[in-house]
Amino acid sequence: MSKDDTNAATSSPRARGRWAAIIAGVLVAVSAAAAIAIYLGLYNVAADVPHTQPVYWLLETARERSIEARAKGITVPGDLADPNRIASGAGQYAEMCADCHLAPGMKRTEIARGLYPRAPELRRGTDLTPAEQFWVVKHGLKMTGMPAWGVTHSDELLWDVVAFLQKLPDLTPEEYQSLVESAPSHHETMEKMQDHGTEQHDH
Repeated sequence: MSKDDTNAATSSPRARGRWAAIIAGVLVAVSAAAAIAIYLGLYNVAADVPHTQPVYWLLETARERSIEARAKGITVPGDLADPNRIASGAGQYAEMCADCHLAPGMKRTEIARGLYPRAPELRRGTDLTPAEQFWVVKHGLKMTGMPAWGVTHSDELLWDVVAFLQKLPDLTPEEYQSLVESAPSHHETMEKMQDHGTEQHDH
């Protein structure tokens, strides 16, 4: 059989259908095997045992693409460099974030040591854009321990946190402590006022 005859045979509708059936069969078999393994509890979900490389790659890729896609429509405020925003964000970061993401001059906490996947040390910077940072802070991330702070905090306060994150990698331990100490003392009062306003609106 000539090369042209061979190519014609493998490109015929019958041959293409045969290959499609083989690929579909392989996918079904792999899916069935994965389902059985999950049902039998063969995959170890313990936080002190790392994911296998394929699972780690899958979760990392899904997270990165999901954040990127959902942050595209977010408008970033033009005043993220405002010292008042940064000071407010410093206070909230110290209260809500530092135990996991650490701060300048801070040793790893027991919580940070036990998290898996490990929480990024934000004092070292991040590849996320401000819009992506805001989305993560507001909505949290499944299977990471990152909470959705938008459930309890307004967008304005969360943008303050993002404003602080832009400054964080450049801070010394002394500068960080100074910012935290200068944070508005009315943080809890602001939250209570927002909650009260929401309740009145609901009624």
